[in-house]
Amino acid sequence: MPNPNAAEPKPVIVTGQQIGAGWTPALSVAKALAALAEARRLDTEAVYWMADEDHDRAEVAATVGIQNGRLVRHRFRFDAPEGTATGWLPWGPSQQQEAEALWGDQHEVPMTAVQTLRSHALDLGQPLWRLGLRPFSPTDPAVREPIQGELERWRSLDLETQLIHQADRLEAEGAPLPLDPRQQAAWFSLDPRTGLRRRLEPDESCPRNHWLSPGAALRPLMQSLMLPVEAAVLGPSERAYWRLTEPLWDLVGLKAPRIIARPSVFVLPKGCGLKAESLADLDGLRDGLWRSFASPSGALPSDRMGDVPPDPSWGPTIGARFTKELDRLRHRVERLDRRWLRNLAADQFNMDPEQLRQKLFPFGKTQERVLPGLFWLRDETLIDRILESMDGSKSLILVEEA
Repeated sequence: MPNPNAAEPKPVIVTGQQIGAGWTPALSVAKALAALAEARRLDTEAVYWMADEDHDRAEVAATVGIQNGRLVRHRFRFDAPEGTATGWLPWGPSQQQEAEALWGDQHEVPMTAVQTLRSHALDLGQPLWRLGLRPFSPTDPAVREPIQGELERWRSLDLETQLIHQADRLEAEGAPLPLDPRQQAAWFSLDPRTGLRRRLEPDESCPRNHWLSPGAALRPLMQSLMLPVEAAVLGPSERAYWRLTEPLWDLVGLKAPRIIARPSVFVLPKGCGLKAESLADLDGLRDGLWRSFASPSGALPSDRMGDVPPDPSWGPTIGARFTKELDRLRHRVERLDRRWLRNLAADQFNMDPEQLRQKLFPFGKTQERVLPGLFWLRDETLIDRILESMDGSKSLILVEEA
């Protein structure tokens, strides 16, 4: 029987990410800080949900490092059976050696006492935990085992069918569907001893001494079952697949949380003069369109060329050759346009715009989707400045390096 004198649990602002080597991608740090900023505004608690029962090994193993001043792609190797949930993946001497070669020595990449990827993520997240963010693992037996009966009840409600109907409705609306429940399982079994996670077919029972493990589409419901979630900080893809749960909250007897859009964060070189209000403002920089950031005071070099047709008296052969050579010359002069505009943009940015483009859009993607969060977590003053900039009104945060 509930205790009438028991205090109501404090509401939480939740966010999270499948744990990746080196806290890759860095957007996971941005999500964590956005949740913490909102919690401080509302005098609630911020919780970081470590999605350590997911088993997308390719995602958590892929990262980048720095060698000879250049970013290099890297994929960690884990000696564990396929289907092992990420929290159980080993982080031993071989992974530590790879990490130190990528990101620095042992002082910069501390060796975890418990040799798992979960423990690696917990250790690297210490700057966030010190700020008051609480890490939460849904695979802790103390919090997971008590909810197994409720998860069994949910499974009896045939939530899979509701998810598929909602996917059909969203598809008919033209809404994005980054997670398709018609292809991806709604339920898995998870062996808490080994971390092995296996898809459950609709008529298949969960094996004895295994946990029911909701698929990604049902994770929002489990978060609110395990935590008093007031609001959730989500990225664009997450906001899209959370729509799958819209018909399910009433069915399971839970209240849907308020959704907070995750802001994008860029860490700029010190002294950079880049100004932007939204990601759309940075499209020209990403695509190398320097004219978006330059204001030429005169005509471009190619403007001086004009359109010169061949003289009819030359005949078709010479005329065609003349036009071809003129096009070739025009192309070369347009390269001068680009060079001049690049110089003008450099005056505005206080640096070569091509170098800035490569820093903010490595491999053509936004910085926060490529870099490991470890790079930001190492600088606690940088973390503080990002947090201070998250006032809830901006969708884009630009912060300079120290």
